[in-house]
Amino acid sequence: MALAHLNKYFWKYKWRFLLGIIFVVISNVFSLVPARMVREGFNTVSKAIEHFQTNALRADVGDLQKTLLTYGLIVIGTALAQGIFMFFMRQTIIVMSRFIEFDLKNEIFQQYQALTIAFYKRNSTGDLMNRISEDVSQVRMYIGPAIMYSINVLSQLILVIGSMLLVNVELTIYALLPMPILSVAIYYVSKEINVRSEQVQRQLSNLSTFVQENFSGIRILKSYARERSSAQDFDKEALEYRDRSLDLVKVNALFFPLMILLIGLSTLLTIYIGGRLAIEGTITTGNIAEFVIYVNMLTWPVASLGWVTSIVQRAAASQKRINEFLHLEPEIQNPTLEDTPILGAISFKDVSFTYPDSGIKALSNINFNIAPGQSLAIVGKTGSGKSTVAHLIGRLYDPTSGEIRIDERPLENINLKNLRSSIGYVPQEGYLFSDTIARNIAFGLDEYDHERIEQAAQDADVLHNILDFPKQFETRVGERGVILSGGQKQRVSIARAIIVNPTILIFDDCLSAVDTQTEETILQNLKRVMKDRTTVIISHRVSSVKHADQIIVLSNGSIIERGDHQSLLEQKGYYADLYEQQLLEEQESSSANRS
Repeated sequence: MALAHLNKYFWKYKWRFLLGIIFVVISNVFSLVPARMVREGFNTVSKAIEHFQTNALRADVGDLQKTLLTYGLIVIGTALAQGIFMFFMRQTIIVMSRFIEFDLKNEIFQQYQALTIAFYKRNSTGDLMNRISEDVSQVRMYIGPAIMYSINVLSQLILVIGSMLLVNVELTIYALLPMPILSVAIYYVSKEINVRSEQVQRQLSNLSTFVQENFSGIRILKSYARERSSAQDFDKEALEYRDRSLDLVKVNALFFPLMILLIGLSTLLTIYIGGRLAIEGTITTGNIAEFVIYVNMLTWPVASLGWVTSIVQRAAASQKRINEFLHLEPEIQNPTLEDTPILGAISFKDVSFTYPDSGIKALSNINFNIAPGQSLAIVGKTGSGKSTVAHLIGRLYDPTSGEIRIDERPLENINLKNLRSSIGYVPQEGYLFSDTIARNIAFGLDEYDHERIEQAAQDADVLHNILDFPKQFETRVGERGVILSGGQKQRVSIARAIIVNPTILIFDDCLSAVDTQTEETILQNLKRVMKDRTTVIISHRVSSVKHADQIIVLSNGSIIERGDHQSLLEQKGYYADLYEQQLLEEQESSSANRS
């Protein structure tokens, strides 16, 4: 069962859980007292009336009032005691459920971080968010209210039915006669609830994904004036969610009328059979009143069965969805906890790679060596496999065949944390968190250091832009850095990479959004940073790569040219053609600006 995954958390909080059970039982013990006081009260009044009729004398009303007042005070006292223990019950079990919710969310989040890039390409962000929020909330309802009321129902049924049996077995049997019918109904309807609950949760994920994608791409949406079309699509998804939710509600709605009917039937049977037994002298009228209270005490436990069943089924459906990801083993795992110092030598030997989901072959028999402190540039058309090389160096993927070595050690034997913390990676699309510029630049630092932040911003040629903002480094960039231009985002990403003083620097076409002059300024600033660091520069601009120690040209995943800038120009191949084409474009651009 999917919910068995939660057993480890119940064991973790076993003492709080056990204390909660004790409080539930004590609370229910106190709940029995009012029924017994009512019985005694009825019997006392009956005896007083009988005594009055027999002796034809004025009854001692004062003694009767004192006795009934005592019973009333006992009822009030036990009600207060019951309320106090119910408070303790909620403070233990419900609080325990919040602790487990916290632990479960952390477990899911840690698992999300451990899973590889391929996992995120297969799954939508909206669905991932829904599982850690809405699905966990459904599970918490099972851990807290459902567990609490289940224990309450069980203990109350045992105590109440036990008390009823002590009074009269025959009357108890008649009073409980409708209960098996209810049990059978719950068994069959709960199956349907489970199926429909899972459908509701899956559609909610679809709805969350739709909303997340539309809000993330709101600028594109408005640029194409597609607000009305988007609203119509949202309406379709929302209607589907509404219909699935109504299907579930309709099934749940069967429970409560059925239970009220059965409880009413139990009350009628109690009064009818109890009346017969009282006439025969087997029980007293006080016992009938006591039984009616007992039957009504069973109303909520029996009625809550449907509600609890619904919660359990929805929680099971949600936990099943959560388990789908929790039980996934990351394709890439840390092979060792031993520290592995990284010096920066990189070697690719006959490396080929095919993306597992799409089946696209990105690289074929790639070979190159980079000595520590040297620079390698990779040039090629879009889709030639340039970025894939960067992903493999950072071990975001493992090669399909061949071997990658860092400092003459197989990449898969190196401590993953040491490897990635030694790499300063600037992706093609610089992602910024919805935080301040300073905190985005200092993302890789354990401690905030304003001097290093400012120096990194200066090296990335973004310092003057930052100082133009009213709040300067404390400016919040908005979601995905929305207030910054494309070039500014890329330069902040560069600052974030170089501030950690990495052994290996990887620039993945990160200067595509800046002009040639800014590019030259950044490259000049980076010469100091790149000194004694292994650097991989991926670009489609010759101006970005011409100073590299080694340049390789990729086409369809294979190396077609190799050498330094001058030797590649002499080969008069793809690189030379690209250089001449870009040189001509720059000349035309300069002429246009002068005119």
